[in-house]
Amino acid sequence: QVQLVESGGGLVQAGGSLRLSCVASRSIFSFMGWYRQAPGKQRELVAVITYSGITNYADSVKGRFTISRDNAKNTVFLQMNSLKPEDTAVYYCTLKPPTGSDYWGQGTQVTVSS
Repeated sequence: QVQLVESGGGLVQAGGSLRLSCVASRSIFSFMGWYRQAPGKQRELVAVITYSGITNYADSVKGRFTISRDNAKNTVFLQMNSLKPEDTAVYYCTLKPPTGSDYWGQGTQVTVSS
């Protein structure tokens, strides 16, 4: 079992920045990533990163968001710059182990005001 704890959400004006963090309770050789869910919409991929640091981003955040990880601290980060009101959502951290089900954090709210 793995617990994921997110932090760093909040309220920011359009054009501002936030940095999300997610700490896993133990190390697993796995993908980690961020998804988001806006009210009335399906959960969608934001960014993922492999254990070795290969990344993939949703087209809507490319060039604005950066995902990174610190394997020694079992932590994944999401640096969000040039935020837009449409980035408003609950952001969820996920860990995708080689086998078995994915793990999810409890979510952290990001609100971008116009």
